[in-house]
Amino acid sequence: MSAASEHVFSHGMRDTREAFEVWNAQPWTVLRGWVALSLAITLALLGVVWVIAGLLTPDLTPFHLAGLTSASDPADLLPILWRNSLVLALHGTACVAGFIAGASMPIAAAQRTGLSRWIHVKAGQFAILFVAAVTLFSLSTQALYLGFQGSTLAFQLEISHAALILSVLPHAIPELTALFLPLAAWLIASRRGEWNRLLAATFITVLLAIPTLVVAATIEVYVWPQILRVLSSAV
Repeated sequence: MSAASEHVFSHGMRDTREAFEVWNAQPWTVLRGWVALSLAITLALLGVVWVIAGLLTPDLTPFHLAGLTSASDPADLLPILWRNSLVLALHGTACVAGFIAGASMPIAAAQRTGLSRWIHVKAGQFAILFVAAVTLFSLSTQALYLGFQGSTLAFQLEISHAALILSVLPHAIPELTALFLPLAAWLIASRRGEWNRLLAATFITVLLAIPTLVVAATIEVYVWPQILRVLSSAV
């Protein structure tokens, strides 16, 4: 590792430790901002899903839903957790990219001259574009996927789209809020210019998200099907 790289690494670790110390003194002050913004994104996404579900043509192929078309089993949690782990990893990577772009790259660029400096400056800008692209990709793909699933379920269960959206709230709100925590941390840090705290934010948001996703998946497999049974006359 070169002297410049060692300087960037040590600077990043120092900033991360300082962020942990500051947040440890007042954890709720930080967490409530992340949770509030993540919850707002979640509610906005659910609203878009509601609209998309009403626009898309439902799939007529009979669907399978654990707890509704077959008995629920702990193994049914695995596909849900796997899918959500990929989304969380994507959002966590975006948060780390924000740290690299906003905190590490400017320090690295200051240690260099000429072409090397230009490359590091452009790399930082590319990382910002990557985060923006990841955010748009994640939101759009989730809206389309959930909207299509919602259209199909509502049609085959013979319930309204509004009723379906209400039925998923017990697991969708904690699930989506947990998934969007890293992005919320990134948005808040970028607005405040606190890029050097994003690495610490990544660790905290991911650690908070993991148990929340397990609880949400459990509700989805064991509780949501029972709610659908009450709402639907087709099962």
